[in-house]
Amino acid sequence: MGDLIGKAVVGEMYYVSRDEFVRILESDLNPIDKTKVYASLCRINTLYMIAKAGSGHIGSSFSSMDIISWIHLNKLLIAKEIQSEEEYLFFSSKGHDAPAIYSSLIGIGELDFELLHQLRRIGGLPGHPDVSISGVVTNTGSLGMGISKAKGMIFANRSKGIKSNVFVLTGDGELQEGQFWESLISAANNNINELIVIIDHNKLQSDTFVSNVSDLGDLEGKLKSFGWHVSRCDGNNIQEFSSVLQSLENNIMKPKVIIADTVKGKGVSFMEHTSEDSDTEFYKFHSGAPSSDLYHLAVQELITNSNKLLKDLKETELSLERIEQPNINSNEANQHLISAYSDSLLRNVSLNKNIAVLDADLIKDTGIAPIKEKFPEQFIECGIAEQDMVSQAGGMAIKGLIPIVHSFACFLSTRANEQIYNNSTEYTKIIYVGSLAGVLPGGPGHSHQSVRDISSLGGMPGMTLMEPSCEKEVGMLLDWCIEESSASSYIRLTSVPWRISFKLPTNYIAQPGKGVSLTKGEKMIITAYGPIMVESAFQAAQLFEEKNNIEVKVINLPWLNNIDEEWFLEEINSCSYLIALDNHFYEGGQGARISEIISRNHIKDMSFSRIAVDKIPECGTNDEVLEAHNLSVKAIFDRLNLLYSE
Repeated sequence: MGDLIGKAVVGEMYYVSRDEFVRILESDLNPIDKTKVYASLCRINTLYMIAKAGSGHIGSSFSSMDIISWIHLNKLLIAKEIQSEEEYLFFSSKGHDAPAIYSSLIGIGELDFELLHQLRRIGGLPGHPDVSISGVVTNTGSLGMGISKAKGMIFANRSKGIKSNVFVLTGDGELQEGQFWESLISAANNNINELIVIIDHNKLQSDTFVSNVSDLGDLEGKLKSFGWHVSRCDGNNIQEFSSVLQSLENNIMKPKVIIADTVKGKGVSFMEHTSEDSDTEFYKFHSGAPSSDLYHLAVQELITNSNKLLKDLKETELSLERIEQPNINSNEANQHLISAYSDSLLRNVSLNKNIAVLDADLIKDTGIAPIKEKFPEQFIECGIAEQDMVSQAGGMAIKGLIPIVHSFACFLSTRANEQIYNNSTEYTKIIYVGSLAGVLPGGPGHSHQSVRDISSLGGMPGMTLMEPSCEKEVGMLLDWCIEESSASSYIRLTSVPWRISFKLPTNYIAQPGKGVSLTKGEKMIITAYGPIMVESAFQAAQLFEEKNNIEVKVINLPWLNNIDEEWFLEEINSCSYLIALDNHFYEGGQGARISEIISRNHIKDMSFSRIAVDKIPECGTNDEVLEAHNLSVKAIFDRLNLLYSE
């Protein structure tokens, strides 16, 4: 057991032990007070998990913590204890509140307590909910799917004669997804009364206030018009929330929805979006880990409030465990491709009034905030609605504008795939920019690790796909898309700041289909793209030369689906061993295009192999993920050694 804590110490981190949770769960407190204390302890552990991991979503986790705590303690746990014949299921459709869900599952003993220290680590807890974790019902992180998943579970249980009680937690930003509204209709038509949807109405989405992006208007009226029973309450008032849930136990033969008005960041005064210090436009604590100073201030407030609550209830104050706080400061020497893109885009927009910049609620993550600030007339915020955004771009292109569309690669390339294809059939020019591409960052998990976008977009008629390797190449490729290309393009961007040791030749010019050699070599060649893969290949080649005195040519090939065949054949003319490196699944990656060239030209006197992602991406630290998928410097070096020894 840890020490009694009154004051937090700078440089230390604190968490509530399993024994403390057992003490509260076994206490004689009434359900309301017990849940209040439980939620308070879970907030301490949620903050600890995010701070230790170096990333996560504090605001969404804290706004929904009281809701999650009540359902876990007073619905799921009780149903389990009495061995209810009815099945109770609960999951969050939004996924950003994964740390809150995990901390609560750990608190009730559903998960091993040691997992508290393993958020966003391989073998630990993924950044978004995954069914591999006990207590997690379905994978989430991609928005809008929750109600549909719940309906499927209920239909299955009905067919088996099993009574269901399914609780689905959604975000209010999530309500911009078309699937949410599609899912309401048949739920009412089929009288799915087993379903209770809770909207965590904290008024904020990723970037800013929901009302600034896509105002929900009369939300109660809209939901009622779909045939649902609608209730509303303060979602951070446990007494009020529990009363509403109890009222729904009456024989209401409709699907039910609770609009739970909450405060993003609830529990830490300066993190609450209603605080005087909160930015009027951009909320500061949506994602990421707090700095050391802010962690100290936040955990001190949580400890103080928890101890006051315990004292008022005549319970012993907290005994907390502590560890040294890890250093999570970023390396400023890294290459920041998003910043480079932002600078290049700003320059182009300032020179070309025909450019329209579209965003899907990721203005900060995609680097386009300066456009909104300096050229608001050329900026369009579309919200969490990728299909609508892409079709808007299609209309703009028909009328002669140059739309540049932004979102995370995992959503842009897939959710709006049909709309992108439709635009392609009109032979217009649109530039799509997908950030957060590839297996890194490894922390968010597979819902956000985009390793299928090359395959899903590579066959679009006339579209050219590319990925820059460094800050310098970002501007070159964007300029080519805007000034030289007559058709649509897709720029794949690595969002993780990355240290690189290679340099592009001073006379390098981005030419369609052609790459550039970064090292000398004849017999052994590695092709790669993007800062992470090119740097891994570059370091592996240097290490191999040091160990074996054999040069390895590393080719930076930014063109992903259109490779200049004549140039490429000349580059590999004297090659005996060729490795194609892909930050993508094997299927449809750049390596597949290279394989086609080799096969088409009947090259038989050369050993060709590929290194690519061969399974659903792992969630963990960046180094862990690269190692797990054989994309690390060591893995590439080992492959070179294996080829050399054959």
